[in-house]
Amino acid sequence: MHTEDSHPNTRASAPIAPSLDPTLAAAHMSRQFRPLDRRVLWISFVAMLLGAAVAVVAKLLTALIGLITHIAFYGSWGFDFVSPAGNHLGKWVIVVPVIGGLIVGVMARWGSRAIRGHGIPEAMEQILLNESRIPPRITWLKPVSSAIAIGTGGPFGAEGPIIATGGALGSLVAQLMRVTADERKTLLASGAAAGMAAVFSAPISAVLLAIELLLFERRARSLIPVALATTVGTGVRYLLEGNQAMFPMPDIATPTLPALGAYVVLGLIIGVVSVGITKLTYAIEDGFEKLPIHWMWWPALGGIVVGVVGYFMPLTLGVGYSNIGAALTGQIGLGAMFALCLLKLLSWSVALGSGTSGGTLAPLFTIGSTLGGVLGLGLAASVPWLHIDPRMAALVCMAAIFAGASRAFLTSVVFAFETTQQPHGLLPLLGACAAAYLISGLLMRNTIMTEKIARRGVRVPSDYAADYLDQILVRDAYSRNVVSLRANQTIADIRSWLTSAGATTKHQGFPVLDEQNRLLGVVTRRHFYDAALDDEAEVRSLIQRGPLVVREDHTLREAADHMVETEVGRLVVVGKDAPHRMIGIITRGDLLAAHAKRLKEARQVSRHLGNKPSAN
Repeated sequence: MHTEDSHPNTRASAPIAPSLDPTLAAAHMSRQFRPLDRRVLWISFVAMLLGAAVAVVAKLLTALIGLITHIAFYGSWGFDFVSPAGNHLGKWVIVVPVIGGLIVGVMARWGSRAIRGHGIPEAMEQILLNESRIPPRITWLKPVSSAIAIGTGGPFGAEGPIIATGGALGSLVAQLMRVTADERKTLLASGAAAGMAAVFSAPISAVLLAIELLLFERRARSLIPVALATTVGTGVRYLLEGNQAMFPMPDIATPTLPALGAYVVLGLIIGVVSVGITKLTYAIEDGFEKLPIHWMWWPALGGIVVGVVGYFMPLTLGVGYSNIGAALTGQIGLGAMFALCLLKLLSWSVALGSGTSGGTLAPLFTIGSTLGGVLGLGLAASVPWLHIDPRMAALVCMAAIFAGASRAFLTSVVFAFETTQQPHGLLPLLGACAAAYLISGLLMRNTIMTEKIARRGVRVPSDYAADYLDQILVRDAYSRNVVSLRANQTIADIRSWLTSAGATTKHQGFPVLDEQNRLLGVVTRRHFYDAALDDEAEVRSLIQRGPLVVREDHTLREAADHMVETEVGRLVVVGKDAPHRMIGIITRGDLLAAHAKRLKEARQVSRHLGNKPSAN
């Protein structure tokens, strides 16, 4: 390392040439990384319009499902949401889901294969791999195919297709606008969340669903538009259908401490069940993959099972929201609940594995609530001192099965509260869903939402943490002793110095100072390896652009993003109060080294209290 009167030299600070104007560069970075800007206003306005449109689409889709159900099972004309369970078709009821499966198979074959499945995994895949660009034809193919599948007895919920349709509509609108990929993702999530809010009148859980399953983040610039979209979507639902709870329940009492413990144990049991259900559905899907016939025919084969099960247990046909309400209010007996739980699972898992179009939320809620009702009645009769309320057991198991299967933990808790408006259920819900989430995470790597796309090699984020680099300032990580070069040195001098292999020659980049110690730019080692260079040329001739700077009060995330945008591996650090003076340099290596503390905090086990003092 050279002294002040030698070259190259080590400088702790140096003024930057006035022509480079680092103050403007630093100000530009500050504007660039602001959490909110005026574009959020525009995206929020579009999201609110989208929320209103999706709520109307949700109403139209439920009307279409009602129309198809009336025609298929009752031979009548009507748009109200009617259950197929009251049909009088006899054994002909077996044929109806088969016809629906054939139509969906044809639509998937010659329309788009993307309409198969329940929609949320496909939306996740488009967000992660395709910059949230969903093909426009999905906007109408998905709802129509789902209406046909559900209207002909498919054991699915209307919410999955509506969520998928809302997301597709949000993506379509965004593709017609000049927006970033992040903004397109926000509008996709806004449409999807508005769809869920419009179906269940559950705006807060819809926002949480968007965060946990679609956005993979919680930033103000995405959270605000999604929240506004769900607010408007729910408001339109209030206008069209009223503001009553989706699953109204009579008031339930605050659970006792023993009962609370029992509900948590139920959550553990349901966690195991949710893992089993996930593995079962994908095992059935794998079985269909091995069939020696084209996948277009699979939904029809699944329809045979749906029809046969529906013949023996008509309540398994269709959406079945009324079944959930009956289980939560105790209006269905023990035997009927047990049969509905098992047969709904059989019908839904086979239909879903066959690749038809439909949702997963309502079937999971049906299975969870009926299983919870069975377990609750059993505990109430056998262990009366626990003071178990079978209705509360049905409620917590309904939420816990979704928490375990999807790991949308907060969504599950808030959804059960919003759809029943039972405040005394919040604590049992929290404990049971946490227990189910724990068991699911220990026993299963992927979820019912992510297994399909994980098999295609898509890495789906599961834990969302604050960006570690965004928590550290540049001043805590940059190199202060900077080895710099003189602008009037010759290339031959620097080559000779580099070949000396001294301690100060190991760097990859070197700031270049002029005769007045002003920073002119940065050169790298590879500049000097060009054999075509004139040995007598000065170092200043190698400078291709002015120095790229970062302020000491910027974060490492801002520095890293600036490096990526400018395609450099190092930035000159300038002072917060002296933007024209170089105080150091920060490199990619400094950014990686900053993670050492994060890894230490996550992995190093230690005790701080109770340790004996070390001997001196």
